[in-house]
Amino acid sequence: MPKKAIETSADLFKALGDFYKASLSRPDQLIETYFGMMQETFASVTGAATIEPERGDKRFADPIWSSNPAYKAMMQSYLTWSRGMTEWVDDLDMEERNKLRAKLLISMVTDTLAPTNALLGNPTAMKTTLEKGGKNLVDGAKHLIEDMVKNNGLPSMVDTSKFEVGGNLGISEGQVVYREEHMELIQYTPTTDKVFKRPIFIIPPQINKFYVWDLAPKRSVIEYLLAKGHQIFIVSWRNPTAEHAEWDMGSYIEALDRASEVACKISKSKDLNFVGACSGGITAALLMSHWATKGVKRANSFTLLVAILKSEGAENTTMGLFANFETLELARMFSRSQGVLSGKDLQKAFAWLRPNDLIWAYWVNNYLLGNEPPVFDVLFWNNDTTNLPAALHQDLLDMLAKGGATQDSDVEVLGTKVDLNAVTCDKFVVGGTTDHITPWEGCYSSMQAFGGDNEFVLSQSGHIQAIINPPGNPRSRFLTNKGKHTTVEEFQAGATLNEGTWWDYWSVWLEERAGNKVNAPKSLGSDDYPPLVAAPGTYVHESV
Repeated sequence: MPKKAIETSADLFKALGDFYKASLSRPDQLIETYFGMMQETFASVTGAATIEPERGDKRFADPIWSSNPAYKAMMQSYLTWSRGMTEWVDDLDMEERNKLRAKLLISMVTDTLAPTNALLGNPTAMKTTLEKGGKNLVDGAKHLIEDMVKNNGLPSMVDTSKFEVGGNLGISEGQVVYREEHMELIQYTPTTDKVFKRPIFIIPPQINKFYVWDLAPKRSVIEYLLAKGHQIFIVSWRNPTAEHAEWDMGSYIEALDRASEVACKISKSKDLNFVGACSGGITAALLMSHWATKGVKRANSFTLLVAILKSEGAENTTMGLFANFETLELARMFSRSQGVLSGKDLQKAFAWLRPNDLIWAYWVNNYLLGNEPPVFDVLFWNNDTTNLPAALHQDLLDMLAKGGATQDSDVEVLGTKVDLNAVTCDKFVVGGTTDHITPWEGCYSSMQAFGGDNEFVLSQSGHIQAIINPPGNPRSRFLTNKGKHTTVEEFQAGATLNEGTWWDYWSVWLEERAGNKVNAPKSLGSDDYPPLVAAPGTYVHESV
């Protein structure tokens, strides 16, 4: 392992060391916090406490938590303790970044010790046990053993038996028209007689499979864009193994360069409208910076979804924790593999960012209540993990440790210095208000690193829901701001709240940049690039 990786991997442990040092240097704070927590706990036991769960905390939704004095005292005592621990860390004299790391680790402990995770501390589980005569616990034990063997020790989020890629997921018609080691390129069959001349070229993250863009009928970005008259190409990344450990960022960028050239030749278009998300968006942005230096004008526009490119200035925020990919280092702690960062271990690290929602809620559902995991296509896709090559992982860490892909970060790709300010094509940047992986403030900050005409849209959703946001959801909302703004506060202050999905707003933006309408191609591929296999291709079926 490179020295840099070893040092970064130790950051979480260093944060704990600083935490203990700061705690011991101010014993008065510890004593003050302890007595404050004891007073609040006594008030909980005597019924005098007023502390309540935060809005949206589903753990304490059962009415018994407020109607039964014993359960209410248990809940308030726990909330007093967990919040007291967080407030204690807030008051310690520590570097802000290490303070955030310490709070992350402490929250893992406090969330784990919530009374709702145990049978006696969960009134809903107790009622279910009495009603079913304990059968729920027998079923729960079976689920636990199954998950220990097949799911990397995490509670299953989804019943995987109900889904099949190419069967009821990823079913839009298309063909693989180009294949190389890193990826397959899929071209989709148009569904309209006329199509826009300039195609859309989609770049998914390397750490997930591509079919989230073609999830299911009425929930597919591909289906939606085809119906609007767009020609679509999408990359399906290969799931790397240990033999691909040396695949670095440069090799992925070179693969994208070749594939985008193929798309231009097949469509007979000189340029493309690019769409990139998360790590795929980072890769696309670096490619465009390289093109700017080399004078290549293949990008007509760039839609960037839920991606953080700029970490400088974000070190002391929750966003900064992920922007520097400490989550990936947490995954490395879990990992038992060589040469790749296991997709399952990466999934575990992401889950520990929001353990109440992504671990303990399923623990209660599957093991205490004895229910089957839910049937939900997004959760199936999320569970269908991919690996991350060691070299790419290291390049991401190194880049973001330097401040990200900015003009002053001294990052190079394929021998050229990265400068996003030189990327001047029109850009459409999307963040999600409840995104815990790439918080929207970081997405907004990343937009400012680009040159050209850029627009930011804030979706009222999380990381994946910001992408899968089809028409018809009555709860869909998004913010836009056509005025001048340079900070997230200014964006929010002047923003307009729009009803519905941002897809429809984006569609208008894309149409203005898609060129003239032409007759739809009668066949896919070309003489030089004939179809190889029907979509969704072969690489998508490779397992971890």
